[in-house]
Amino acid sequence: MKKTIVILVCSLFSAGILIQSALGKDYPTKPIEILIPYTPGGNFDLQARLVADIARKYLSQPMVVVNKPGAGGSVAAADIIASKADGYKFVMLANHFFSTTTKAQKLPFDPKYVVPIVNFSETKNGLMVRGDSPWKTLNALLEYGRKNPGKLTWNHSGRGSVLHIGPLLIFRKAGVEAVEVPYPGNAEMLTALLGGHVDASSFPYGAVKDQVKAGLIRTLVFFNDERYNDPAGVPCAVELGFPEAARLRVLLGLYAHKDTPDEVKTKITETIKKVCGDPEFKKGMDRIGEQPRFAEAGLMRETIVKGEEVSVPILKELGLYVAR
Repeated sequence: MKKTIVILVCSLFSAGILIQSALGKDYPTKPIEILIPYTPGGNFDLQARLVADIARKYLSQPMVVVNKPGAGGSVAAADIIASKADGYKFVMLANHFFSTTTKAQKLPFDPKYVVPIVNFSETKNGLMVRGDSPWKTLNALLEYGRKNPGKLTWNHSGRGSVLHIGPLLIFRKAGVEAVEVPYPGNAEMLTALLGGHVDASSFPYGAVKDQVKAGLIRTLVFFNDERYNDPAGVPCAVELGFPEAARLRVLLGLYAHKDTPDEVKTKITETIKKVCGDPEFKKGMDRIGEQPRFAEAGLMRETIVKGEEVSVPILKELGLYVAR
């Protein structure tokens, strides 16, 4: 009897291995959904559609973009958790969703059930001023702020976001007492900056690329640990002595249910690596104004932890942190 049970268990185990192997070999056999936690036409949406279009070259089935906005990404993440972990539904998220957004929301789910799979982009977030402003460098702006406490004004698109915390860390370390002015979105921020209602703005480069190219806006620093090629000549936070802000670098990639089969994760990672190396992807990202950045799950997890180290204390101080 014992021998029969052992044989049965071994048979079931072997069958499981065969099923997994078949899954990895044949996957995908139907379209793959990519949930986008934002409305159509925005920066993230454009990047997702670019990835989906080029991935068709390397997959036997198409990637279908589905917009599912709400709660800064939490609605789309909840959908992933509630769905079958079979590799046919992913969500496009930024690492700061886990290091900031989920820390400031009361969630009906455990965010640990959504895990990073592969990264394809890095968002160029930075502090900017008008093109005709007297401040040519970040140091010049900070010097003005130190000499004129409470006179320097700046805007961002949401308290507790990386676009808020990044400049806040810089101003505090530099001993600058600046006045922050939250705005509902990039369009309103841009109008305020160009209209002279604020001195500086914390923007994603892709949102104001045309204005930067036209000389209407000058970028003083990017919240990153290395310079970008576009726009050229803009220093990063690390080289100017603000490594804390660089911990808030924003990586954008695909995430999935934690129980997604390893064979699927490998297949999707290999596919996105090919996408990131495709000339058409690089051209498309240049048009959008963002940086192609292939990275595997390990680096994505690392940036989430680094982001938490600087964002959580600020969120607690501002009264935005939600304990779990």
